[in-house]
Amino acid sequence: MEENDIRWQQRFENFEKAMTFLEQAMRIEHPDIIQKAGMIQFFEMSFELAWNTLKDYLEGEGFIEINSPRKTIKKAFEIGFIKDGRAWLELLENRNLTSHTYDQETADLVEKLIHEKYYPMLKELFDAFKVLKNG
Repeated sequence: MEENDIRWQQRFENFEKAMTFLEQAMRIEHPDIIQKAGMIQFFEMSFELAWNTLKDYLEGEGFIEINSPRKTIKKAFEIGFIKDGRAWLELLENRNLTSHTYDQETADLVEKLIHEKYYPMLKELFDAFKVLKNG
């Protein structure tokens, strides 16, 4: 097994842990601002690990010069690994909102986006990697 194969699988293990924490945080009914901030933090970690796992996987497949989230997302869409490249780029852009969790209105908006749009995208990618890892 090559180093890049091992690297994406090791990173996937951390992605799996972050997704587990995100899922737990999303189950909290009527979260307060602190709980929302925690959920948003787990979302940030999940996204960072998602794109880095994807980058490592693509490098293992022989793709080079994919050293940013944007380039990684574009390449993954180009080869059909992710379905909705535009939505992933939107997620990347909107991730900047997550630094404003102190603002209740923004935290509510981010929480809604995570539940309705971004978590399902992360979960779809997670499931694809799980299938690859388990053969």
